[in-house]
Amino acid sequence: MGFSKEEKSRRIWRVFMTMFFLITMAISFLVFSAPVFLVLADAILPSALLSASISPSYLSLNNLSSYFDNYDFRSSLIDIPIISIIRSAVIICVYSLCDGPNLSRGPYLGITMICSISSLVFVSLKASLMLSWRIPREGYVTATEAALFISSWALAIAHVIVAYRTSCRERRKLLVYKIDIEANGFPRYQKILPQERAK
Repeated sequence: MGFSKEEKSRRIWRVFMTMFFLITMAISFLVFSAPVFLVLADAILPSALLSASISPSYLSLNNLSSYFDNYDFRSSLIDIPIISIIRSAVIICVYSLCDGPNLSRGPYLGITMICSISSLVFVSLKASLMLSWRIPREGYVTATEAALFISSWALAIAHVIVAYRTSCRERRKLLVYKIDIEANGFPRYQKILPQERAK
C-alpha cells in the first residue's frame, strides 16, 4: 500500500520538524546546563583516558591498591583523575547551592577560579617534573598520557570560561529584572493645571 506524494512530503516534513526540535532542545540543554555538562565531562574523561593507558589486566582492586602504595609524583598518573573528580564535585556543589545573585557575583565564580587555577598549577608542575624524569629514562611519553594532561588543562580552563559566562548571564537577568521592577514602580505624577501653577 503506497502513499501519495502529498502524504510522503507531509511525513518527511514531520520527521524533519521532529529532528529540528530534538536538536534545538539538545543545544539549549548544552547552553543553559553547560556547568553540569562540563562537570560530567571532567569527572569521566580523565578517568577514561587513564583506564585506556593501563592494561585491562591491571585494573583490579589489588593492583590499584599497589598502584597507590607505589605512588610517585613524577611518574604516577592516578592523581590527575582524582584532581578532576574533586574539582568537579566542589564546583557542582557550589553551583547547586547558589541562586541567581550568588551566580552573578559571589562564590560560584570565585570557587571555580580557585579550583581551576590550583589544579592547573598542580598538573603543570606534574607535567614538567614527569617530562624531565621520563624522557631521559624512556625517551618518550605516550599519546594517552599527553591527552590526559591536555584534557585536564582544557577542562580547567573551560570551567573558568563557563563560570564567567554563567555569571554574566545571571547578571544580565538581574539587571533586566531590576529595570522591570523600577519601571513598574515609578510614582505616577499628577498633571499640574495652569491655575495651580499660577498659585
